[in-house]
Amino acid sequence: MALLNVRSLLNKTFIINDLILDNHLKCVFLTETWLSSDAPAVLTEASPPNFNFTYSIRNGKKGGGTAFISSSTLSAKHVLFDNYTTFEYCAAIFSDLQILCVTLYRPPRHSALFIQEFSEFLSILHNSFDSIILAGDFNLHIDDPADPFTTEFLNILSYMDFTQHVAQPTHDRGHTLDLVITYGLSTGVSSVVDLAISDHFCVFFSITSIIQQETSVRTVMKRHLTPEVAAGFLETFKKIPPINLNAPCDFIFNDFNSRLKSTLDLLAPPKIKKLQPKPASPWSNENLKMLKRSCRAAERKWRKYENTINKQIYKELLKSYNKAVRNSRNNYFSKIISEHKNNPKILFSTVTNILGREFSSLQKTPSDSLCEEFAAHFRGKVDTIRRNIFSSQCHAAPDQSESVCLPEETLDSFVLVEVETIDKVFSSVRPTTCVLDPIPTRFFKQFYDSFRDEILTLMNCSLQTGVFPAAFKRAVVRPLLKKSNLDFNDFNNFRPVSNLPFLSKILEKLVLIQLNDFINHQHVLEKFQSGFRVNHSTETALLKILNDFRTNYDARRATVLVLLDLSAAFDTVDHTILLTRLKQIGLSGVVHSWFTSYLTDRTFMVSLDTCSSGVHSITCGVPQGSILGPVLFNLYMLPLGSVIRRHGVNFHSYADDTQLYISVSPDDSQPMETLFNCILDIKSWMTENFLQLNQGKTEVLVIGPEAQREKLLPKLQSMSFYPSLQVKNLGVIFDSELTFIPHIKNITKIGFYHLKNIARVRPILSRANTETLVHAFVTSRIDYCNALLSGLPKKSISGLQLLQNSAARVLMKTRKREHITPVLKSLHWLPVCFRIDFKVLLMVFKCLNGLGPSYLSELLLLYKPSRSLRSSGSRLLVIPKVKTHTHGEASFKYYGPRLWNGLPEDLRSEGNIQAFKNRLKTHLFSLAFN
Repeated sequence: MALLNVRSLLNKTFIINDLILDNHLKCVFLTETWLSSDAPAVLTEASPPNFNFTYSIRNGKKGGGTAFISSSTLSAKHVLFDNYTTFEYCAAIFSDLQILCVTLYRPPRHSALFIQEFSEFLSILHNSFDSIILAGDFNLHIDDPADPFTTEFLNILSYMDFTQHVAQPTHDRGHTLDLVITYGLSTGVSSVVDLAISDHFCVFFSITSIIQQETSVRTVMKRHLTPEVAAGFLETFKKIPPINLNAPCDFIFNDFNSRLKSTLDLLAPPKIKKLQPKPASPWSNENLKMLKRSCRAAERKWRKYENTINKQIYKELLKSYNKAVRNSRNNYFSKIISEHKNNPKILFSTVTNILGREFSSLQKTPSDSLCEEFAAHFRGKVDTIRRNIFSSQCHAAPDQSESVCLPEETLDSFVLVEVETIDKVFSSVRPTTCVLDPIPTRFFKQFYDSFRDEILTLMNCSLQTGVFPAAFKRAVVRPLLKKSNLDFNDFNNFRPVSNLPFLSKILEKLVLIQLNDFINHQHVLEKFQSGFRVNHSTETALLKILNDFRTNYDARRATVLVLLDLSAAFDTVDHTILLTRLKQIGLSGVVHSWFTSYLTDRTFMVSLDTCSSGVHSITCGVPQGSILGPVLFNLYMLPLGSVIRRHGVNFHSYADDTQLYISVSPDDSQPMETLFNCILDIKSWMTENFLQLNQGKTEVLVIGPEAQREKLLPKLQSMSFYPSLQVKNLGVIFDSELTFIPHIKNITKIGFYHLKNIARVRPILSRANTETLVHAFVTSRIDYCNALLSGLPKKSISGLQLLQNSAARVLMKTRKREHITPVLKSLHWLPVCFRIDFKVLLMVFKCLNGLGPSYLSELLLLYKPSRSLRSSGSRLLVIPKVKTHTHGEASFKYYGPRLWNGLPEDLRSEGNIQAFKNRLKTHLFSLAFN
């Protein structure tokens, strides 16, 4: 540990950061930080990765401010005691070790009250904790035993059995002012060193009661890809002759992969690299290293000759080094944010790195046996579901939905791919690398132009012969902890994330394009299935069902909503049934053979760093992480719509999430029985199709006035339905009265959490980069499914407006009391209520121009006057009559046309969607701010 009076931390953050890393410190006590409201941002810079901090801000305009920086392995938790007028402090307790650490600063001005307050403070600590570290600048001359104030202070420590350990001078004037005081701990001061950071010296000490936690060393497989390797790769690759192109498809693909791998192995063989536990500084460069060496040389020269000039030179070099590190780090993170502004995952990890946090998804030491345990768990979960289904299938009714007439038009062969198509696909597929890839994807894309013709031949070979290469049938699974606070000893808390070879995704994408063209032309897909379809989204799905809910509410009828949940739905899909479905929609010949080859003989292995499990076969399920998987699952679920329609129940699906809802009157029990019978049929159909309904996660919500809900409650409970007051539906919280207040509160809470993190790193970011983060973490949440909030009173959405205002203040560094409207106007940000209207109007435009789902387009009717009028060609919409202002006027089929008809005529005209967006933003902006 170390104690230092830093005398302004603001311009010494990276010096403190290096001090912690270079001396392998577990924690640092800092006094006179001189920090106020800027404390979090400054301490973030001073804390290395995986270090936490607590602090107290300065009381006056001079001096003051304390902080405590500690390794996250010590699990420090901030604690608070009474406030005192004669000294400042911050306190934290090591939760695992039950050791209290206090950083204390006493201003140099004399106060007779200090002894009284300090003795009260010590008595509180003494009575509450068995192990205490109290370190700080007391501004007492402990080296002068004749000082009566010092004598009284030492007597208090003696009375309560506290021990003071510093005996050397800690100030450049020869006095001992900085003290380390402990109770119940074995402590030793190793050295007191003048770091030339301030006029105080740094006190290094250790606590032998604290057991150091061993950090497991991770190993990974790395290649050293230098420019020289890239320069010689293509020349070496061309020297290896390819196999005869008339060979079987598998041989051609294996030969291509083998030539790529052997070439790179020759130039840059993979080597096992140990990841050092010491946090890395990726922004470090040769200039910084040279500056640090200069600092070390100046320090050695000063300590050798001990003169003022050399000390001043050393201090100036330290300042230059600190400034250079800050600029280098800022530029490093700015570049990442600029390059990945559309990738929230990377932006989130970037903010996490800036804040000095690192969350590990796996806290166990990787090993082959651990990988095997994960593989057995993931496979056993699917096997258990299949066994449960097999045991209940003997009681299931025969599936009548399979008797479907074969279509007249079929897809029996693929169209050969052209160069333009593969170029477009290659650029659109994300460049993720799998351990099974012969060379890294970014390296592969670098030489794509040289490989294009051979890749085109490979892809067309697979499409012509109806064979999916065996080299692409293996998935590498990595366990990912679902949430960072879950128990990593429970394998159920891990999600299996599959990684597939890059070229397999190219091939799947080429097939997907032709498959989508066929099923869209044939109108194969379920109308009310919104998952993984062009012009469909969670927002369009929720907008449709919300329109139905509000229509029922307007008709003074309640709605019963049931959210069905499936267990591992994608992993239990039966291949035989899926291939039958594909044949029934019109896939035949080579195309059907290709999908048969694609689904059969698949395998997976679990991989952690350089460790891996054995290879396990996959006998069911669509490949997780694949491009074709979602579409195949939609086709697998096709008959479910017919099962539900037989009962006359409304429904909507998004991938494996299916929701049923019915309109019901409190005096009519028939709809409830219909819903119950429908669920029984759904369960029976799912059993026949090897899908398991998770009744424990199935939720029920009754929407309507409270009086109607109370009357329906006994009927629902008699059918084993237990309604909730609110449910989370595709990321949106629905409540029983459709106020969306719980949803808005949740968005506001999450938004302010991310905004707080952005505010902490705002001082090191440019305005452009900060705006990127604000849009990624805050605005995206405000805008997600915000069309559902149409028609709500402004009071209800005030929380979202407050969040947007706060984001604008953080971005523009606006003072708290400054009026926010000019700030929003300068940023060209529409207020929340206008953003909602923008989304609704955009949805209306899409529906009228064939860019929206059919189930929304059907709700909008063009106004056709009975006689010829000037308004006949103005694309006005019919506004239906409603009974209630609260819900009827908030439905999409009412609110959308009303907004649309209120637009200027030139905005309602047909045209390009991007041009419409620009004109609409300009129109709404003028309404909001003029």
